Amino acid sequence: MPLLFVDLLSYTGTKGGMETYARELYRALGAALPDWDFLGMCSSEGYRLDDHAWFPGEVYDSGISGENRFAWARGELTQVARHAKARKADIVHCPATLGPRKTPMPTVMTMHDMLYWSHPQYMSTPLYTAPVKWMEKQAARNATEILTISDASKRAIIQYLGAGAEHVHVVPLGATPKASDEKPRPRRGDLVIAEGNRRPHKNFDSLIRALPLIPEAQRPHLVVTGSRGDDPLLPVVRELHLEDWVELKGWIPDEELDELHHTCTALAMPSFYDGFCLPALDAMLVGTPVLLSDIDVYREVGGDAALYFDPTDLASIAEAMRRVVAEKGLADSMRAAGLERVKHFTWRKVAEETADVFRLALERAGKRA
Repeated sequence: MPLLFVDLLSYTGTKGGMETYARELYRALGAALPDWDFLGMCSSEGYRLDDHAWFPGEVYDSGISGENRFAWARGELTQVARHAKARKADIVHCPATLGPRKTPMPTVMTMHDMLYWSHPQYMSTPLYTAPVKWMEKQAARNATEILTISDASKRAIIQYLGAGAEHVHVVPLGATPKASDEKPRPRRGDLVIAEGNRRPHKNFDSLIRALPLIPEAQRPHLVVTGSRGDDPLLPVVRELHLEDWVELKGWIPDEELDELHHTCTALAMPSFYDGFCLPALDAMLVGTPVLLSDIDVYREVGGDAALYFDPTDLASIAEAMRRVVAEKGLADSMRAAGLERVKHFTWRKVAEETADVFRLALERAGKRA
């Protein structure tokens, strides 16, 4: 019975999509690997965060802060391997892009994107760019296999880290159905939402700057969620005198975000770059049309169900928002297409394909799965 040791040092309650990935993957992995044991090494913040009912085994407090950059980096580079060895782990999984520099047992890395390599100009803390790139390089070299979440990310991992294509496996993410999805709610015909952190590559300021290009009779109200602390978008709203049109909600509870998904006209994601687009899946799951940047990774997620725009062109962004508000037939057809599209993205499928990669890692290391 193999023991899978899981590196949860980055699990702190502030990492957004990567934490959703860890929770939903491991919620489903117990069924995909019923004969395996699971042990999670958690940051102190993450250990206090919830009851870890989503994890199919024991989670323990590492005593390491995932919010203190120096303690966390040292933990990733050296302590994960030490803890895994002490607990006689057969295999290690690092689900948040970074991991140990060297492990004595096979290790699988999930690398979500290569943003520090491909778009360093968008990093809000340039001081950390070189150290993070070095850590990613070390972790990738140590990894027996690398998981990633899109073909676009696989190409970048091969390009920037020199990983062999046969060792990089694409497993797209899944949608997360909720009990509340069964409850019908009236939709507003003039509300577009966007969600995510305020890192520059998310390009939310362009979404706001596009609004005045839409005639008021067809202009939607815009709600942008996801910020912590002082919102850098507020000066943009004030500059354009859009206080009556834009609401910056910051970080909101899941229940409130769920309500927005059910009641808005559309979700808009204007990013220049991304590793995937979980918000698009959550939106399509409840019949919400999605407006997406015309970038390769978003095409992988949205397929023919989304309406695409040029994220560098304010007029293109504005036209996409105008159309979904003004053209009821378009919105209705996008809802139907999204509901069909999202059926291809399930966490059960993610767990099964991830389990196959774990077995392959053990096989290549000469261990029995």
